[in-house]
Amino acid sequence: MKLSRIAEILKCELKGDGDTEITGVAGIDEAEANQLTFVANPKYIPKIKVTRAGAIILGADAPAATIPTLVAPDPYVTFAKAIEIFYQPPKPLPGIHPTATVSPGVALGDNASIGANVVIGEGSRLGKNCVLYPNVTLYPFVEIGDDFVAHSNSVVREHSKIGHRVILQNGAVIGADGFGFAPQPNGPYYKIIQSGVVVLEDDVEIGANTCVDRATVGETRIGRGTKLDNLVQIGHGSRLGEDTAMAAQAGVAGSTRVGNRVFLAGQVGAAGHLTIGDGVVAIAQTGIARSVEPGKIISGSPEMDFNLWKKNYLLMLNFPDLVQTVKHLKKEVEELKKKLAERE
Repeated sequence: MKLSRIAEILKCELKGDGDTEITGVAGIDEAEANQLTFVANPKYIPKIKVTRAGAIILGADAPAATIPTLVAPDPYVTFAKAIEIFYQPPKPLPGIHPTATVSPGVALGDNASIGANVVIGEGSRLGKNCVLYPNVTLYPFVEIGDDFVAHSNSVVREHSKIGHRVILQNGAVIGADGFGFAPQPNGPYYKIIQSGVVVLEDDVEIGANTCVDRATVGETRIGRGTKLDNLVQIGHGSRLGEDTAMAAQAGVAGSTRVGNRVFLAGQVGAAGHLTIGDGVVAIAQTGIARSVEPGKIISGSPEMDFNLWKKNYLLMLNFPDLVQTVKHLKKEVEELKKKLAERE
């Protein structure tokens, strides 16, 4: 495809030869003469001069490149859209595989694709264009909107409610029992029935082997547009706001309230029954033990302001030298005391 056509599709300003033929996209280190690449992170700017790519996507404030350039307000998002020009994942044909089990009373929307060994429980309702890959299980009385995609081995438990354009990656579990056990004096834990539901709003994506537990009572809710990476744990009764993201191995304990546009990096953990305000960013491995005000950037365990954490971290690196200095000073003080005592 000619670069000029790509520029037209992506609504970018074209600088350079629009007749350049592009057959695919690649990262800046791997791109070849027939591929389109991009730079969004400033640390990669020096590579603009040495890339082998045939064309590049840059922001308006980036240094000029010697190869044909597409100028975009957001090079990262534009590159994501460029990928779609050259690759679309295979989509299964509509229909119900003969090994699938569709229980009585199930309502399937138009154009559904139900794969091998799928099980759909009684009373469930699915919108149009739903795709259930092999070995997906939907428990009874699930409600699902349009354009739902569930990859192999994902599970949606009873009474869960899922909006439009939701994606479940492989092995995701929606609506498993929350971790609810009441201790008894001198006896075993008493299992608390988890009678609540899980609600996934529109445009949510749940990563592979991620678990969103059902509430004891009420609901666990994931807000519109929120994205959960692989191996994320959402405790029962928690609520995540809109356009929030959690990276791999992050988790929130039960009844946590997470605001809109929050980012929890990898292995962040939050104790239960607290609130994380809108726009909070938690650096990887942060341990959140108390509520966090909106807009904060936090790090460390227990959590603290990121700038304070950086200062503490630098002090920690210098701590061994500091200990030696204190020991040396202590020795000098003892020697001075001894000399003063001798003079007296």
